[in-house]
Amino acid sequence: MNKKPLVVITGASSGIGAAVAQAMSKQGHPLLLLARRLDRLEALDLPDALCRQVDVTDRAALQRAITEAEEVYGPTDCLVNNAGLMQLGRVAEQDPAEWDAMVDINIKGVLNGISAVAGQMKARKGGTIINVSSVAGIKGFPNHMAYCGTKFAVHGLSETLREELSDDSVRVITIAPGAVETELLSHTSASDIIDGYEQWKDGMGGVITSEDIANCIAFVYQQPQNVCIRELVVTATRQSA
Repeated sequence: MNKKPLVVITGASSGIGAAVAQAMSKQGHPLLLLARRLDRLEALDLPDALCRQVDVTDRAALQRAITEAEEVYGPTDCLVNNAGLMQLGRVAEQDPAEWDAMVDINIKGVLNGISAVAGQMKARKGGTIINVSSVAGIKGFPNHMAYCGTKFAVHGLSETLREELSDDSVRVITIAPGAVETELLSHTSASDIIDGYEQWKDGMGGVITSEDIANCIAFVYQQPQNVCIRELVVTATRQSA
């Protein structure tokens, strides 16, 4: 049986990241799982999984962890840039420090992941970079100004990266989930905005799960290397926006 190649997942301690880790592990891939909560990574208890406490805003620490995993499992074949932060707020009321945090994690964190793997993928003419964005990277939503800005950035940098790496057979894929049942909303401090978001989710009869998105990520990754599903937008059927 051929040994499966290494998959690196950021923000793997909960939500979509944890679900992707479980899906990739079931397919037999060795994993590098990265997040700020090491105990949550270790609690997944997955085989051939190196768990490291890494903040994606720390470029050097991210690079060190990936180098360490590659020494054990070989080159990174797939990077899932999943770590993200959603802090909703009204533009005139939101603390700009929350904007800074979202820019650092949602944009710079994605760039740091790309920086760690793109060169070696280009050199060996293969690999897949999957950037988890959002429907909020395609259209605006109330109280989402800074968050939408960061996710529009993920779409833009992903498309440009794909064009740059396509000649070297490296795939760049953008996943744009709609509302998903995760811990993401818990970072928002305005209780009325949280209540409104929850009512919006209830109004569509519930939303999709992390496992739904993980299945989509596994699907696009499983395609032959010469097939690139450039962008996948995934929402609950009853989510109109």
